[in-house]
Amino acid sequence: MSSSSPRSTGDTPEPTPGLTRFNTADDTTARSALHEVCASRAWAGKVLAQRPYATTDALFAASDAAMAELTAEDLAEAMAGHPPIGRPKPGDPTSHREQSGMSGAPEALKAEMLELNLAYQEKFGHVFLICASGRTGEQMRDAVRNRIDNTPEQEREIVRGELGKINRIRLTRIAHAEGDAA
Repeated sequence: MSSSSPRSTGDTPEPTPGLTRFNTADDTTARSALHEVCASRAWAGKVLAQRPYATTDALFAASDAAMAELTAEDLAEAMAGHPPIGRPKPGDPTSHREQSGMSGAPEALKAEMLELNLAYQEKFGHVFLICASGRTGEQMRDAVRNRIDNTPEQEREIVRGELGKINRIRLTRIAHAEGDAA
């Protein structure tokens, strides 16, 4: 049995190839990868500062802790990186993939979602944010209908949780990425 690596002898799993690339990437490359996950510079700085990560779960824990510490301004910066539901960024495969539940929705549902998005944005001053992965257009519509009556404080904490879910999905893609990208 080789003793060259403490990771190979204990119960700690080896980092995935994607996580290893992220851990060893220069700060600029790693920060760019984190910016694709979440537009908050404060969140990215906190996650970046704790590298290297032994496991994807350790990366998730750091992400969750950083998300919990974001100020209202940091959350606003994070939300600014997300397009409205039903209107993914042109040429952005991530937003198209995450919002796929709206892609085949009937035109009436898309129009209703646009109207609800605008009412929500007028009330709260930011886009309606939800972890859309795996949700149907109807589920997203029902969520915005239910949340539009929240207070700004309630909504800020719901958004914080939704951002955390989105970040975990996107961090999983980094940790399990094939090839040369961080």
